[in-house]
Amino acid sequence: MGDKTQLLALVLATRFKRPWPIIAGMLVAVLANHALAGGVGLALADRLPADWLRWAVAASFVIMAAWLLVPDTTPLADRIDPTRNAFVTALVAFFIAEMGDKTQIATVALAARYHSLGLVMIGSSLGMLGADAPVIFFGERITRRVPARLTRQGSAALFAAFGVAVLAGW
Repeated sequence: MGDKTQLLALVLATRFKRPWPIIAGMLVAVLANHALAGGVGLALADRLPADWLRWAVAASFVIMAAWLLVPDTTPLADRIDPTRNAFVTALVAFFIAEMGDKTQIATVALAARYHSLGLVMIGSSLGMLGADAPVIFFGERITRRVPARLTRQGSAALFAAFGVAVLAGW
């Protein structure tokens, strides 16, 4: 929550003013990106002992909690050409923006933990849609009502709780 993909969604929505092609491009991009991330997670799961994997997953959640407290910027925003196709622009921009992003790292960790590429990929992609689609449709109104700092802090608390839950074996 409150990361660069939401900023990118807001920029695309304000520049193109066509939400459905942006959402379609985002969906295709995150499905491809999260399939790659999930594949990496499965490869790690097969190579790491179970105890190490549990600690690595818990650490990744705690690291993401800390990372969420740092506001992201969107360096791609200045390079978006509003005269181009909204779908293609969203596809390329979201795929690149997701590289090394919190969601991609979470997808790696979850695929490693649950040994499930398909379900994790679908879940993480639906999570991205759930987080970014409202920004595409209602972004300007949302940013006036919900402070970004509060969103980051709440998300950080959730990721920290996930890390503790993994360590506790829940």
